[in-house]
Amino acid sequence: MPNRIWVDVEDLFQYSALNARPSGIQRIEFELCRSLALMPETRDRVGFVRHSATQNSFHAIPFTAIDTLHARLTAALPAPDPSGRAATIPVPATRDADDVAAAQDADYAANPGMARRIAYRIPSDMRSPLISLAKSQRESLRAAGTLTGAALGRLGRLRSSTPPASTERAASDTGGLTVAAFASTAEPGDVLLVLGSTWFHPFYGELVAQVRDKLQLRVAVLMYDIIPLLRPEWCDQNLVRRFNRWARALLPQADTLLSISQSTAQDLVRFAANAGLALRSAPASIPIGTGFSRAVGQPGKMPAAVRTDRLPPERSYVLMVSTIEARKNHALLFRVWRRLLDEMPAERVPTLVFAGKVGWLVADLMQQLRNAHYLDGKLVLIEDPQDGELERLYAGCLFTVFPSFYEGWGLPVTESLSFGRPCIISNASALPEAGGTLARYFDPENGSEALRVIRRAIEDADDTEAWSARVAAEFRPVSWDESARAMLRAIDGGRVRPAAHPVPAQAEPSGRTTHLV
Repeated sequence: MPNRIWVDVEDLFQYSALNARPSGIQRIEFELCRSLALMPETRDRVGFVRHSATQNSFHAIPFTAIDTLHARLTAALPAPDPSGRAATIPVPATRDADDVAAAQDADYAANPGMARRIAYRIPSDMRSPLISLAKSQRESLRAAGTLTGAALGRLGRLRSSTPPASTERAASDTGGLTVAAFASTAEPGDVLLVLGSTWFHPFYGELVAQVRDKLQLRVAVLMYDIIPLLRPEWCDQNLVRRFNRWARALLPQADTLLSISQSTAQDLVRFAANAGLALRSAPASIPIGTGFSRAVGQPGKMPAAVRTDRLPPERSYVLMVSTIEARKNHALLFRVWRRLLDEMPAERVPTLVFAGKVGWLVADLMQQLRNAHYLDGKLVLIEDPQDGELERLYAGCLFTVFPSFYEGWGLPVTESLSFGRPCIISNASALPEAGGTLARYFDPENGSEALRVIRRAIEDADDTEAWSARVAAEFRPVSWDESARAMLRAIDGGRVRPAAHPVPAQAEPSGRTTHLV
């Protein structure tokens, strides 16, 4: 039997404490975990672990905990109490310390949206210290809960004349290895798989080295991008420092190095060469899946509680789905729409919809939007959209736009294509891999070129309709199971097949597309 794989999912729980909806990294991580837990060939081979910032150790959890978190972040589960009170999770005296910490995580994260929205409106020079304070307070609460749980558990055992009940719990029908103590279950040759944003842990590389040496594990790491290293001007300074330390400590330990695009793989090779890092293996790019998946407990149907009051009428708008941050280049679209309104009758200009949370380094842009009264209603911001809202937004738009300066892949591009909606996107970094021959391109530094390509799609309705029909007929989605199997082949030493997306294309200055050889 192949060696077992242990997936570190701690970052999903940390992320959920301050964010109401998943970003691209969390979406990919959730989907890969789901496939690994449910595919027949892996359900008995894959386990999931969390790590403690206070105890520098890993502990196993069932996949059901991840699935429940996914359901909540995508709003497949009921929203928190409208009163704003966080639900209280009782902690029985016999629960172990890790269970206490997990219960506190769920309690703390039950209503994160309001705090996060307030935090991102605080000036950046004040925001980082406040967020650091909040995180420190949270860790203190977790540590206190850990001590309390351990003390209560010990007291319960002292009062009982019978041995304590086993903490081993079987994962539910949703798959996964039996949950038990990680250190006593993992065997030499097993794989610790790092799928997410673990750079939040200040000494993660050292933690991995410790458990790797102690248990004789192999390490596999999936890389999304290295933007904080290549383009630090688009990132918070704390993130740049943490990411740099994380990458330099972890990348040389990766027996299998994976990437979500060929562009990221090439970036990794160049960075390692320039930084003098010796990589154990060449990065292998895996195909990235397409579309939304429901939590296992909420299959099939769109969530019933989809807000419709803030969604514009079908075919009246152009859509951009993304966190609003400087790197995504929302400012370019604001300028393009301003020019469209200057040059065309307002009734012929579709509404521009920004769907996503308000992020960082965009205080000036947000002030400009307010000062311009959101272009008198021709620009609409839909914050923290639920998955059901996103589905309706994709399905109802004229086309999508994605002018980002730099991406590791481009989930909004393939999501748009999967709904049969054409997209006009940047020709930078990995985006041509996502859009292939079905997207139209422009230079993200060139506002006039972007205006020309977008205006053509607005004014030539027949051409855009034919383009839409071509997208619907030719786009071939990639399943998340295919992504997971490609990852497994790389981990097991097999050859990863290329992604099953169309041949990439890139824009010429004229706006025409040309195939990349």
